[in-house]
Order: sequence, then structure tokens, then C-alpha cells
Amino acid sequence: MSFDVAADAYGRFMGRYSQPLAAEFVALADPPPGARVLDVGCGPGVLTARLVERLGTDAVQAIDPSLPFVEATRVRLPGVEVRHGKAEELPWPDDTFDQALAQLVVHFMTDPVAGLREMARVTRPGGLVAASVWDHAGGRSPLSPFWDAVAELDPDERGEADMAGIRGGHLAELFTAAELQDVRAGELTVRVPLASFDEWWEPFTLGVGPAGVYVTRADEPTRAELRRRCAERFPSGPFEVSATAWVAVARA
Repeated sequence: MSFDVAADAYGRFMGRYSQPLAAEFVALADPPPGARVLDVGCGPGVLTARLVERLGTDAVQAIDPSLPFVEATRVRLPGVEVRHGKAEELPWPDDTFDQALAQLVVHFMTDPVAGLREMARVTRPGGLVAASVWDHAGGRSPLSPFWDAVAELDPDERGEADMAGIRGGHLAELFTAAELQDVRAGELTVRVPLASFDEWWEPFTLGVGPAGVYVTRADEPTRAELRRRCAERFPSGPFEVSATAWVAVARA
């Protein structure tokens, strides 16, 4: 998979869903005035921007393993400290933050439990650690129609079906394994209007994430058939995509 892509490509692929999700996620975390918050796996800064709106530039820091995303977030949010690095090795001292949040990131961590432990380590005792992951296993992610069509063409392709935290209850299990306290699980749903199937399909051709890699690696006949099968899943005119994410919240 690849996230070493232009921030604009990611924005077109996932931003239309992650932006409303970020609003819901920040409301759930509810950081109080004066709180210091870390955005782990910030991508191009969707969640980071929401946190800055609520808390101000000096209260928010971020980190991501993709250099293009780090640079994009720095440009988008001047003054925010954005570091290049991974969740499993956060470059901050213990107890630096009041909250550590990870939106749509845990399933891409090399070691999710280690990443969550690091989030807890840099959060003060009693501070909040929270994460969200699309419900890929339950067929309620914004990418589910795509992977359903892939499964018809290529039954051996697992896509994102085996990733961490994507099935009901698993994100909370990872939090418990990371020795976080008072773990609570839930879900958040967003609804995104789209003008046409082409608007939905085009971002899959940009090479972002596992879905984009699958499309760009497929030969032209396979790509055309996949597009046709995806189109069958949507009406011809404007439609709305509903997307649900699992959420877990705990105390460090």
C-alpha cells in the first residue's frame, strides 16, 4: 500500500469522508480549553485542523510517517509542530499531552498495540486516548462497495478485510491489550452527498492506499470490469454515501 502520495490525491480519495468524521471525532473527544492534544497519523491534517480550530495552534501537535503528508500539514497549518515519524516510536517524553487521538490510522500501524501504548505513554495519567477505524469488516466503510466488487472478480484478494480494528469489538480489544483504562467502544456515522458515480470512482485511480494500489496495478480489462461492477451498486443520479467508523476511547 502507499500513502507517499500527494496530499491532494488523498484529499480527493478520503478527505470527503474524513472531514465530517473529524468533526464527530473531536466532539466525542471533547478536549477542554487549554488541553494539549497530539494527532497521531495526521495525514494531510484533516483532524489536526479541527483541533486547531477548537484549541489554537500552540495546543496541537501532529505526526505522520508520510513525508508528503507532513509537509502538506505544515503548509496548511503554519505554526503547528508536525513531525515525521511513526506511532510505534513517538518522539515525545512521557506525559506530554492531555489527549492523543488517531483517526483512521490504527489499522495501518505495523504494531497497533505498540502504537496505542505509545499514545498512552505520551498522554498524562488519566488523559484521554481515542481512535477511529472504518467498519470495513461489517461492510459499512466508504470503500465497502469497491471491495465487494473486487471480491466478485478476485475472491482471493483480501483487501482491507484482515486489518486491525476493522471488525466490531476489535478496536476495544486492542486498547485493552495496550493496557489502557476504562475502555469504551462505540461508532460514528457520516453521510456524504455525491453528484455522480464518476465523482465516487475517480479517486480510486489515484493510487492511494490498498484500494488505489489495486486499481493502478490491474490491467485495463480488469479495471474496466471493476468499474462496471462498482457502478451497478449506485443509482445513475446524485446519491449519498453512508460511512461508519468504530471508535474506542480510554484513559491513559
